[in-house]
Amino acid sequence: MKILLDVPDSKAHSLMDVLCSIPYVKAKPITDSKAELMEEIKEAVEEMKLIRTGKKQARNAEDFLNKL
Repeated sequence: MKILLDVPDSKAHSLMDVLCSIPYVKAKPITDSKAELMEEIKEAVEEMKLIRTGKKQARNAEDFLNKL
């Protein structure tokens, strides 16, 4: 299982020490930008699931590209 935690910078070092001291836990920090990217990908996947089940309407690709 993977868990993403949001910890204040002032507390992160001590938490990492505790996590790394547990033999069955592998912990490594990630950058804020990587965490944000992961969250955006998760939201995109959820949106695709809603579109596939018909609970949300898909946008026209041409309209989307024109807005860019």
